[in-house]
Amino acid sequence: MQAAELTVHTLTADERPQWDAFVQACPQASFFHLSAWQELIEEVFRHRTRYLYARRAGQIVAVLPLAEVKSRLFGHALSSLPFCVYGGIAGEDAAAVALLEAEAEALARSLGVQHLEYRNRVARHPEWPRQALYATFRKEILPAVDDNLQAIPRKQRAMVRKGIKNGLRAQFDDDVERFFALYAGNVLRHGTPALPKRYFARLRERFGADCEVLTVTDPAGRALSSVLGFRFRGEVLPYYAGDDPAARELAANDFKYWELMRHACERGDRLFDYGRSKLGSGPYAFKKNWGFEPAALAYEYRLYKRDSVPQNNPMNPKYRAFIALWRRLPLPVANALGPHIVRNLG
Repeated sequence: MQAAELTVHTLTADERPQWDAFVQACPQASFFHLSAWQELIEEVFRHRTRYLYARRAGQIVAVLPLAEVKSRLFGHALSSLPFCVYGGIAGEDAAAVALLEAEAEALARSLGVQHLEYRNRVARHPEWPRQALYATFRKEILPAVDDNLQAIPRKQRAMVRKGIKNGLRAQFDDDVERFFALYAGNVLRHGTPALPKRYFARLRERFGADCEVLTVTDPAGRALSSVLGFRFRGEVLPYYAGDDPAARELAANDFKYWELMRHACERGDRLFDYGRSKLGSGPYAFKKNWGFEPAALAYEYRLYKRDSVPQNNPMNPKYRAFIALWRRLPLPVANALGPHIVRNLG
C-alpha cells in the first residue's frame, strides 16, 4: 500500500521552496542539495539538469539532484553533483530512495551516458566501483573561542599566533573582487584552469548571507589570502580559496582559517567542514595538522560504457604535460580560456 503512494517528479521553479524546506530538515542532505545549484549549473556551466524527488501523501520524502555532463575530454556522465563535494540521494524513506535510484538508472540508460556518479559521504552500494581519492574533514566547533584555539595542535597553533603577531587583519568582503584575484593567481601557479569570475558572483547573489568571502590583509592593506565559503544548518564550509605567494611566509592562510573559525564560534555555529582534499596532497596534510581527522568520501559509480572509474583530476599522469603548459600562460589568457575548459571537469 505504501509503495503505491510514492510518485517521482522533476523539480519545477515553483516547487523550489518545498524542495529546500525538505533539504534543510533532512539529516542526509547537504548544502549542495539546495535547489539554487540547479540554476548555477545550468546558467554558468550550461549542463542540463534533472532534479528528481519522491513524494508520498503530498510530501517530499527524498531528493536526487542530477546533472548531465558532456565532455569531449572526459566523456558523457550523469552526476550528482558536478562542482559539489557532496551529492547523491537525500532521504530516510527506504522505498523512496530505491524508487529514485531506479529512476536515475533508467534516465542514465535513456541518455546513453558512460557512467552514473553519486558523490556520497557514506557508501550506499559497496558492490559498485568507487573513487578512493578524496577525504573530507569535519570537526565540532567548541562553544568558547579560546577552547577552539587550544584544540589546534601546538605547531599549527604557533602558525596562527605568528599571523596574529604579524599584524594581519581579516575582513568579510561585499564582493568577490579581492577573492578572485587571489584565487586566479593561485590556481594558475598549480596549473589548473580557473572557474569564471561570474560563477563566484552568482554564488554570492544566490546564497546571500550563506555565502561569505573572508580576506586577510597585511598591516598596509595588501590582500594576502581569501576564502569563499558557505553556511548551512550551523555548519561552516570554506570552499574556494586563493592566496598571494607572500601568504605562506606571513602565515596568512593559517590566520585566515582561524579567523573564520573564530567568527563561526562567536555567532554560534556548531561544525567546521574543511571540505575535501586528495589523499596525500598538501591540503590533506594541512587539514590534518589542524587536528581534523579525514573521513573517506564514498564516490560511487554505475558503469555503462566504460571499464573503470574516470580519473578527471590533476593526479592523473595523463594531464601532467597540460599542467606544466598551463602554468606558463599569462594570467589574463588563463582566465579567458579557463572557463571553457573547467566546465568539463566538474
